[in-house]
Order: sequence, then C-alpha cells, then structure tokens
Amino acid sequence: MADDATRRERPTRREYVKYGGALVGGGLLAGCTGDGGPEPSSTGTEAATDASAESETATDTPYSVTMEPVGTVEFDRPPETWVPYTGDYADMGVALGQADGLLAIGVRARFGTHLYEELPGVSVTKDDLTQLWQDGTGKEVFYELDADVHVVDPNFAVNRLGWSRDDVREIDENVAPFFGNTGFTRVYDWHDYRYYSMYEAFEKLARVFRQRARYEAFARYHDEVLADVRARLPDETPDVAVLYPAGVPPESFYPYLIGGGTQSKHWNDLNVGDALAEHGVTDAQASGGTIDYETLLEIDPDALAIRLQGEITPEYFEEAIVSHLRNHEVAGELRAVRNDRVVYGGLTYQGPIIHLFQLERAARGLYPDEFGDERLFDRQRVADIVNGEFRA
Repeated sequence: MADDATRRERPTRREYVKYGGALVGGGLLAGCTGDGGPEPSSTGTEAATDASAESETATDTPYSVTMEPVGTVEFDRPPETWVPYTGDYADMGVALGQADGLLAIGVRARFGTHLYEELPGVSVTKDDLTQLWQDGTGKEVFYELDADVHVVDPNFAVNRLGWSRDDVREIDENVAPFFGNTGFTRVYDWHDYRYYSMYEAFEKLARVFRQRARYEAFARYHDEVLADVRARLPDETPDVAVLYPAGVPPESFYPYLIGGGTQSKHWNDLNVGDALAEHGVTDAQASGGTIDYETLLEIDPDALAIRLQGEITPEYFEEAIVSHLRNHEVAGELRAVRNDRVVYGGLTYQGPIIHLFQLERAARGLYPDEFGDERLFDRQRVADIVNGEFRA
C-alpha cells in the first residue's frame, strides 16, 4: 500500500498514457450529454481520433481512443495490465487475448469464468483476481494493483461505488486513466450521455489494446451465429419476465426489464417481448423494489427467465427454482410454470464470449423442440480467436 509520501513523489500521469484535449473541459466526469439513443453511430470526431489505433503493427507509435464519458485517451503503447469492475468488460478483454494482464474484478461471483472451461486453451482463474468489492470499494486497492488502465466508467465509480469526483481524479492522476461507459443497463438516471452497444464498446476496447483483428473476427462470427439462430425462430415469440430471486427458494423477485443494455442482448437477439415493461413494472436497478407471485399472476407472462449469478447447472436450477415454483400454491398457477417455460436467465454481465453461451442456453430453454441440446456455436473457433490462431 502506497503511503502519502510515496503518492506525492509519483508522477501525475503514467509515462505512456495520457488524456487528450477532450478532458480539458471536464469530459472525464461531466457526462457529456448526448441523445441517449439505442444505437448511435460514431461521430466524425471519434472516427478521426481513433484512426491512429487501427494499426496493430506499430506498437511503439502513440495512438488515441475516444469514448464517452471519458473523452480522448492517448497511449504510447498498449496497456499490459488492466482492471475492469464489471464482468462485461472483463469478458471483452479476455476475448481480445488479454487474460494474462487482468488483475481484478468487482465481484468474483458475477464474472462467468466457468464458461471458459469449454473453450480449449482459454482460462481465467477467478481466485487469482483481486476482488474490488470488500464491504465497499476503496481507493487503496487501486494503488496496490497499479494497473495500466481502469476499464471503468468514472461515473459508475461516483454513482454506484460512492466515490467522490476528487477520488476519481486522484486515481486517474496518480495511477492510471479510466476508460469505460456503463452499458449493461440503461435505467440509471445519471447516465445522460451516449450509450454503446456491446460490440461498439468491444470495438473501443479493441482499439485500446490494439487488437482490431480479434475484434473483427469476433464480430464476423457473432453475425454468423446470430443469423443462424434467428432464421430458426418461430414467427410468434413469447413475452418473457426476467427476474432475480430475492432469496432461494424464492418468494419474491427483483424485476429486470429487457431494455437496450448489454445484459439483455441475448433476449433482444431472440426477439422476445418484455412482459414486465408492458405492465408498467419498474426495473429493480432503478427502484430496488421487488414483486411477489400475486403480481406475477396478474401479469402471467408466457415465460419466466430466472437470472442467477455464478455457475448454475441444470440440476441446481431444477431443484432450487423450478421445483419450488411447481409446488408453490400461487406460483404453480402461472402459465409459464404450467407450460414448463421457466428458463435460466443468465448472468447480468456478458461480453462477446459469455453472450454466445447465454444466447445458446436461452434459445434451448425457450425453444427445446427446435434447438434441443444442440451446440449453437463452435467452441474451437471462439477459442482460436481468443488465442490468436485465426486468419484475419
């Protein structure tokens, strides 16, 4: 742990990474208000600024990457060590071949590293990662980790972790910059600037690490898989209620709306309706409230998607969730329960790798007659991209 004297002696910026002019006006913290649209295209300014990051061969050539709300960040070389807070960005970095430099994660249990076990030659040992959340997330752990970049939206640190603006500036100046945009949900009222889709954010991170070829390989394969899955969907798709149990076995749930955030990408890909939104239910990430079985019975969704963190086997899901619902006096009356359409809802945080697994499991759960136990994507092909063993 660095003491106060050590901090004063440290340079105010890392030698090889610094912010560009966009931050002079306070872009790091201000939240550069944008249109908030679902899939805005890159601006001309961003395209021009990021153009210097296209080449992966000149690793000693300075380059810059622009992303709201942080503005433009300039690099002398790609970061070797990095710290995300949420598992969506952690998964993106792993997909870009940067697992060795991953130092920490917000909460280990919310990062789906168990899914990597199906990818030959790809692994992340979760116990080796420092957990940033330790009854709160303080600044000292960032000094101890001494990473080259923090893949964290600075406004997330202020509004969700309880940091002050001065805390963010201190870590930015004394350790390393922040680079990120909160995108797993779109319900936070403080997020009044541009959102990025999963693959837009993925591309930005690819520019930071100068891994354009890996990004493009993932994007191509994602499009192939998604086209194949969508071609097999029925004309009529169900209205789904995405729920997180307030306890196990559950008696109430935190409701999650199927919005534009990356946490809902697999549901949007499957063209399902949002039963909760249609009945005016507020997302738990905005309100913190729960709903009970009586409320669910009034809504009576076609299907229930029960979200759980960690490694959730079909056996555990059946025993802890589905069996309880079948035997519950009220839950047993739900159409989704009677019709055996209670499916695993997946993890909250997903990047390009975890998304493929969650898309596959959701498709199988909702449409067992069509997809059965079929593997909907090639594990070896994904592993080859991660390991750099592919043709650009």
